[in-house]
Amino acid sequence: MQAGAAAVVGNERISMSELNADTKGYLAALKQAKLDESALGVPAIQAVLQRLVNVSVTNQLLARHKVQVSETEVDTALKDPGQFESPEINLLANGVAPADAREYAHAMVGLTKLQTQFGGQAGQQRLIEEFSSIKPIYNPRFGALNAQRSQENPALFVDTGRFGKLTQQQAPQPTEG
Repeated sequence: MQAGAAAVVGNERISMSELNADTKGYLAALKQAKLDESALGVPAIQAVLQRLVNVSVTNQLLARHKVQVSETEVDTALKDPGQFESPEINLLANGVAPADAREYAHAMVGLTKLQTQFGGQAGQQRLIEEFSSIKPIYNPRFGALNAQRSQENPALFVDTGRFGKLTQQQAPQPTEG
């Protein structure tokens, strides 16, 4: 892990200062939209970090496979409300502040085009494999990646406690018998 890095994704470094600035902008956008961070189910910094990592992986895949995305395609994607009442809420639900919307939309349009290039629905497995081939390395301060995210535990990371030991809340409890 590089000093001052929130994550290293393939050949790209996401700095703590970039993460903190993006999180600050994201929280301001949530407040402006009269939304509360608690509705995310995860801390805002985790939602923003996940978005930064996903965009980085996607951009590296787009470069690897020479996928081009036009400004018109980005403009169209930014008008899509998704499952929400407005495009702005759709972006906020994905950890995206308005200042980062174009970069995010570019990545999402590119990902869709890449899946099409891989054969549409049939190419989904290849897309997952390609996406998984670029493994992010997270700053240990966030904890360990939560491999078993669920509705009960939606957090991106689990607290490993000091020196990598599981904290009491996550250590398996001995069963009495």
